[in-house]
Amino acid sequence: MGIIIAVAVLIYLASSIRILRQYERGVVFMLGKFAGVRGPGMTLIFNPFQAMQRVSLRTVTMEIPSQKIITKDNVSIDIAAVAYYNVSDPEKSVIAIENVYEAINQISQTTVRKVVGRFSLDQLLAQTIDVNDQIKDVIDGHTEPWGAQVTAVEIKDIVLPDNMQRAMAKEAEAERERRAKIVAAEGEFQAAVRLGEAADIIAAHPVALQLRTLQTMSEIATEKNSTIFFPAQFMTTVHEAIATIKRDSERT
Repeated sequence: MGIIIAVAVLIYLASSIRILRQYERGVVFMLGKFAGVRGPGMTLIFNPFQAMQRVSLRTVTMEIPSQKIITKDNVSIDIAAVAYYNVSDPEKSVIAIENVYEAINQISQTTVRKVVGRFSLDQLLAQTIDVNDQIKDVIDGHTEPWGAQVTAVEIKDIVLPDNMQRAMAKEAEAERERRAKIVAAEGEFQAAVRLGEAADIIAAHPVALQLRTLQTMSEIATEKNSTIFFPAQFMTTVHEAIATIKRDSERT
């Protein structure tokens, strides 16, 4: 009889053994009342007097389904996001809320609609980081009493209506054309300044114009066989230019 009792006790003790992983905590109840939180390792739970619920402390990646939202400037868009959270208080996550994942998922959807609706489309596209921070702060304020902490919220996709996409494409094209015209006008201005400086130099040295003309003719002749006729007046000017160059060289 004693052997039977001993075997029954050993079987009962063996069935009472629970192993908690490093990232798990066990919320223990004694006769339905909270009795503490157990850490990782081996622990004993004596049924039916005690019960334990496992809680994971790892970060959970939660997809926030695409939401149809109207922005502050009355543009209808679809936004999908992702939230990251972890359980910071195992006791609250079990006692204060029935299903912490489902609760965070639902409050995240409503918060995304509420926060994004405060921004215009341009602000939403240009200030995505600020929008993410505001969404995270609002969700985190709701989840703190549930023993969960939201670490980050990221908007991962913004879908615009087709007519809005076409309008934005036209706006971007017009902006590129504006920049191109400004660059071209700036180039024309710089070229005009340089030409003015060159004209001043040529006006001070008339021979330079004749030399430039000869250089241009030489470049034309090298491209293909050409016969060039020089007016007599032009040849006289050339001889005068050569004579001027000789006199300048003799002076030096």
